[in-house]
Amino acid sequence: MTPDAIANFPEPDTLLLAAPLPLTLHPAEVYLASLGVGSRRTMREALNAIASLLTEGCGDASTLDWAALRYQHTAAVRSVLMDKYSPAMANKMLCALRRTLSEARRLGLISSEDCDKAVDIASVRGSSLLRGRSLSSSEIAALMEACTSDPTNTGMRDAALLSLLMVGLRRSEVVNLDNSDFNPRTRALTIRGAKGKKDRSNYLPSGGVRAVKDWLKVRGLEPGPLLYPLTKAKCIIPRRMSEQGVMAALHRRRSIAGIAPFSPHDLRRTFISDLLDAGVDLVTVSQLAGHASPSTTSKYDRRGEAAKKRAIDLLNVPYNGRSRRK
Repeated sequence: MTPDAIANFPEPDTLLLAAPLPLTLHPAEVYLASLGVGSRRTMREALNAIASLLTEGCGDASTLDWAALRYQHTAAVRSVLMDKYSPAMANKMLCALRRTLSEARRLGLISSEDCDKAVDIASVRGSSLLRGRSLSSSEIAALMEACTSDPTNTGMRDAALLSLLMVGLRRSEVVNLDNSDFNPRTRALTIRGAKGKKDRSNYLPSGGVRAVKDWLKVRGLEPGPLLYPLTKAKCIIPRRMSEQGVMAALHRRRSIAGIAPFSPHDLRRTFISDLLDAGVDLVTVSQLAGHASPSTTSKYDRRGEAAKKRAIDLLNVPYNGRSRRK
């Protein structure tokens, strides 16, 4: 933290709420409630980090008095975030800060003048290397082999899980799928309440349909979550699988397959990159991914230099060598 930033911070206890606010009057909680499940978790972590910064670790998003923040506080926060995080992460955290202060204004907790000054902070400029990676076809095959070679219920469940993640679903969307959201006849998946609280449709390739249908033979066709957790004895627990359970399942299959570490979101990056590489137009890929803008989809492209070379090979330079004069 720079000396100037430190000087702009108040005493920690002056920014803590004297008494808890009802959730309907708490600007951070009102803001977070407007987000989808996955974004809510990410932005709460961002607000927690900002609150901890302002209170020297004494407060979090729920105990900080956001309406007490003024321009000198938010400017100092920006200075610290700029030094500590990548530009993309710093701007995401600043977005959460601005949105929370805007809710404080709507709730009548801060004046419009004070709010306008507090949120009038520039975004952090700069760029950083793209996060994550795209998995190769051999890595995907090794992962699926690690599932299909396991004859237990867990192997069948993980094959279905992998098939769903391979068509671009976020892990929060996968665990929220119900049995009724899968139509084996049309191969359609209905993703409800996705990011931005928008429903969308996606489709499984034939191999993915077979994987999910094989899992349903074990799970049964009764209503409820599509994916269930299992006990250590491979017995089904009839409740919704957690996002942490998805992480654990992928880690287990990655270890068996012997491939490099990856995140669930890397499978989403792979899905987008593979479709773009196959020549699918950006708008269609954006719709399948559930992005509000194709520009967001383009940030997931991990095709690399090979794709650039293949694109260049589509061009024609009409040069056949220097002609010889007779």
